[in-house]
Amino acid sequence: MGAVLRRIDLTTLPDEQELRALLPRPAVDVAAALPAAAELIDAVRERGADALVEQAERFDGVRPASIRVDAAALTDALEALEGTVRDALETAIERVRVGSMAQVPPPMLAHVADGAEIELRWMPVDRVGLYVPGGKAVYPSSVVMNVVAAQAAGVRSIAVASPAQAEHGGLPHPTILAACALLGVDEVYAMGGAGAIGALARGVPGIGLAPVDVVTGPGNVFVAAAKRVVAGAVRVDAEAGPTEILVIADASADPELVAADLVSQAEHDELASAVLVTDSAELAERVDASVARRAAATPSAERATAALTGEQSAIVLVADLPAAARVSDAYAPEHLEIMTVDDELVLAHVRHAGAIFLGAHTPVSLGDYAAGSNHVLPTGGQARRVAGLGAASFLRPQQVVRYSAAALAEVRRDVTTLAAAEGLPAHGEAIEARFAEGTR
Repeated sequence: MGAVLRRIDLTTLPDEQELRALLPRPAVDVAAALPAAAELIDAVRERGADALVEQAERFDGVRPASIRVDAAALTDALEALEGTVRDALETAIERVRVGSMAQVPPPMLAHVADGAEIELRWMPVDRVGLYVPGGKAVYPSSVVMNVVAAQAAGVRSIAVASPAQAEHGGLPHPTILAACALLGVDEVYAMGGAGAIGALARGVPGIGLAPVDVVTGPGNVFVAAAKRVVAGAVRVDAEAGPTEILVIADASADPELVAADLVSQAEHDELASAVLVTDSAELAERVDASVARRAAATPSAERATAALTGEQSAIVLVADLPAAARVSDAYAPEHLEIMTVDDELVLAHVRHAGAIFLGAHTPVSLGDYAAGSNHVLPTGGQARRVAGLGAASFLRPQQVVRYSAAALAEVRRDVTTLAAAEGLPAHGEAIEARFAEGTR
């Protein structure tokens, strides 16, 4: 096999807007999927469980006997789970819990003046709906990422949705169910796609599914479109499209490790993006040769090769490492790996990425499972403006204001003056009432 990854020569960098236009992206149009997603959501709102069953039959090839998964099925799945898989999940849970708990901000107290203070506390939402995809692979790790982050935030009510599987009698995959049971989640639904997002957001009374406050989790383009549709009713996380890896590497990097990491993410999906940004033409050639060999040898060769040879994957040649950081920031990758002679120096130039993996011994696949970080991350350049999933996804900052009589007196005139200036005299009167004779 010849060259796998196409080349983009950016040794002379254009301006920011042109640079963004030159970088590789998959042909994914969430807006085009909106009408279909809205139709599926409307069907669930109008016909409840009947619509969900019909959608499972249409898209998943099975008619589930029940949308709500029976508690016995969860117990049975956990009991049947292979011991080594259970051990690996428990390791992932432990590490992700440590990482998630570190994201919970402590209460902060601002002393504005004597007797005047503002407490900032972080309150969890009451109820969340967590989506776990079930397409080309099985993702118990996504159960861990979603559930542990919500639990770390202090969420009390958690519902998980995952598509029905024909080979498992209309239930979600048993490893998904086992992961839920391992985490103490007993509210699980066999439903997928846009209809599942709509069901979580608006509830389905017929099956006891109450509406949630937040919907999170990765999925296909219709799941992403469904999040846009329901965003006015619930909070949603970033739209997770096809996975992305961008590697910044120089001549000091091991081409076999770079290639292995590019292929590891390419196997997710035919639309997955694998991008190398380097200032070394020799490294580029050696990585491409290794990618060709590795992609052909992996059991997921067909899917990985399709992703690697697609327009969304490339080797980008730049003049130096600061230029590589500029290219990465313009791309704003879901996953950024840095393998250079001075990783920390390159990191200092980077602003936009979902998660960053430093050094030869920190591959993205570690983050997919057991690094302790969360693998539900923004794609499609969204890392420029939104964060990945974490405890904060389920928290709300809340201000608690405390003033003494003396502290209020200190700003009495300022408040009444501004109230009058805004034509809101009753605001000022509410202040003055506290200083009227006889007021306690």
